[in-house]
Amino acid sequence: MRIAVVSGGTKGIGRAICELLLSEGFKVYTSSRNTDTKFKHDNLFQFEADLSLKEEVLSFAQYFLSKEDCLDLLVNNVGVFIPGKIMEEDDGNFELQLNTNLASTYHLSRALIGGLRKSTKPYIFNICSTASITPYLNGGSYCISKYAQYGLTKVLREELKEDRIKVSAVMPGATLTNSWAGTDLPVERFSDPKSVAKLILTAYQLPDNTVMEEILVRPMDGDIT
Repeated sequence: MRIAVVSGGTKGIGRAICELLLSEGFKVYTSSRNTDTKFKHDNLFQFEADLSLKEEVLSFAQYFLSKEDCLDLLVNNVGVFIPGKIMEEDDGNFELQLNTNLASTYHLSRALIGGLRKSTKPYIFNICSTASITPYLNGGSYCISKYAQYGLTKVLREELKEDRIKVSAVMPGATLTNSWAGTDLPVERFSDPKSVAKLILTAYQLPDNTVMEEILVRPMDGDIT
């Protein structure tokens, strides 16, 4: 049985990834700030943690390592979006978004690398964003954090080649998640989180000598600005 860790896996893209992996026979460990008691499966294990805090990232990693020795698939999905321009956003937004969107990826990947090195098919997916490559007004610190996460992904890919650990940057555009709660736009204007999950599974199933370095997915009608 393959084993996966998905940070922030009870909502949106993370939830879709967990559900698909479970349907494919994976054992899945996921984190969230609040456990979803309605999200149940024999092979699903939830851990309450605020991954904007380093100590809680490490607590999640220790929980996993207390249960498992090997890790096949790591999805650094947890993230937060707080709109605002750099010169106008509230004090603290920069730190919160960097800690959640960037530092959690850094710390969780480092903490779980030993388990990945023991896998026969190891893979890291970092859920970045189209904001990782295209800045937009009112994106502020979110864009900064996602550019940095994309850069971290590229560095990891180079460093982990010698370990035969694949690393992909996943860059979704507007996807129908809680970030768009309350929008008046039609559902058809967004990508479905399940589409992102399917692309991740497809990349994971590629032959061992091939890596999909970047997965860029947008709504058919383009980004929403």
